[in-house]
Amino acid sequence: MSVDSHLERLYADGQRNDVATSERASMMLNITPSTGAFLDVLVTDAKPKRILELGTSNGYSTIWLARAARHVGAHIDTVDTSPHKTRLASCNLADCKLHDVVTVHTADCGDFLRDCDSLTYDFVFLDSDRKAYCDWVVDLVRVIRFGLLVVDNATSHPNELLDFRRYLSDHLGFAVVVLPIGNGQMIVQDGG
Repeated sequence: MSVDSHLERLYADGQRNDVATSERASMMLNITPSTGAFLDVLVTDAKPKRILELGTSNGYSTIWLARAARHVGAHIDTVDTSPHKTRLASCNLADCKLHDVVTVHTADCGDFLRDCDSLTYDFVFLDSDRKAYCDWVVDLVRVIRFGLLVVDNATSHPNELLDFRRYLSDHLGFAVVVLPIGNGQMIVQDGG
């Protein structure tokens, strides 16, 4: 099965799963296909060497990132708290033969960030617990060699990202723009 076919199946499976459950922890909450294509273009254009994804779920977004990462010679660390979801992601990456460019971590994202060396990543995709972003912001900014920070759900949940966005722009001076792709992509770059 091609990577594109696998992505189509995985997206459809995720949609069916999310409709069938009301328990948030059991939902896959995958990005949209247009967001995946956008991430592919960003990685291909930016050519980062180290990518961090916070919020792995079943690996749908990770596959989009990994396919582009392979083309530019990058490596991805992806982090999720759910052992079930990281097992699914590992299997899906293996099915797509992309497991060699990704290290899957089952960990709390905040703990993972605190344990990272400074300036480790030059591309970060953030699609996790939006309520925790303000708690992570100091460590998140510390681990990025700017680079790009891409944050999903900027138009679908703008109020949940408002304080985080204001902190990045007002207190840290980063350039922040929201693009109406998928559920909204907040792009953050060093304002200097």
